Amino acid sequence: MHDASKDALGQSPIMVDLAIFAHNEASGITATIKALAEQSILAHAEIDFRVLVLANGCTDGTAEVAQNAVSAAGFGDDVEVHDLARGGKSRTWNRFVHDFSRRDCAVLLFCDADILLPDTEALTKLVKCLSGNRNLRAITSRPVKDLQHVDRQLNLTERMISAGGGTLDNWNEAICGQLYGLRADIARSFHLPAGLPVEDGFVRAMVLTDLFSELENLTYIDGADTFHVYESERTLRGLIRHQTRIVIGGAVNAKAFARLGPLDASSIQTQLRQAAEDESWLQDVVADGSPSWPDGWVPLHFLVKRLAATSFPSSLKGRIRTIAIAIAGLVLDTIVYVAAQLRMARGQGVGFW
Repeated sequence: MHDASKDALGQSPIMVDLAIFAHNEASGITATIKALAEQSILAHAEIDFRVLVLANGCTDGTAEVAQNAVSAAGFGDDVEVHDLARGGKSRTWNRFVHDFSRRDCAVLLFCDADILLPDTEALTKLVKCLSGNRNLRAITSRPVKDLQHVDRQLNLTERMISAGGGTLDNWNEAICGQLYGLRADIARSFHLPAGLPVEDGFVRAMVLTDLFSELENLTYIDGADTFHVYESERTLRGLIRHQTRIVIGGAVNAKAFARLGPLDASSIQTQLRQAAEDESWLQDVVADGSPSWPDGWVPLHFLVKRLAATSFPSSLKGRIRTIAIAIAGLVLDTIVYVAAQLRMARGQGVGFW
């Protein structure tokens, strides 16, 4: 690591800041720091790389454990640990982008504290993909469930959870909040509303539409030739809770987009600066016009999204398997949809989960 002499995207050295978002991750943050020490990006002379561990709203001593791990790994000033009193990923995202990241950064990387990086080139690939194509604004890593990565026999519930993954989105067109990168100038063009249940879909919309000034442009985003491993839910109860948060996040985002969409970019920036400081902004947006017919609090397409995306193979065996998975998925999605409707109706959609 070294001082940067050039700050333009695509020139060398490329100044890069990485944020590790950690909420009550004391049990696993040491492993995350150790894994970071194995990333090849640390050895690249053309990349000026810095890491910020952002422990937010923690009650388990995450920051202290992280600081000890940083010292043990010998990172020195190249890794900073911040202990933020207020929790919430969108709030912490804003602090990183607008307060903590270096002004001359070309690329900002965003990483959860509970993922694994088996590919030691992962961060390097993200940075080089983004800096090597000036049209790109966002780069994402391919998410892989640990159930699909481990070498052991899965039980029935685990097999069902594993089989149901990866059916909703084309990963290289969807920002995965667990690990992705943005051009710094693009990230700094907006704030995230405080209290967002799911931030990655909101980020994606802002980036791909240039704050709703144009139609969604998929040439602004791509996936790097790398992957990360995340811990999958192991129980149906855990899976339902997780999926409920995702569906609520999508519903909340839809409400926010409806409020922001008609505005010009400057007005959107003003609204989002206000929303970043005042959680009641998002609560008011969600309450405005809800419930609506026939959706209720959550748009109906969340109920049938997985089923609509299902494709059936030509073989009989493949069709039977796909139909079984689709039925199981529809049952799960119905439970999640009802749970999301109830939580939204109780005013529990906005806030830190």
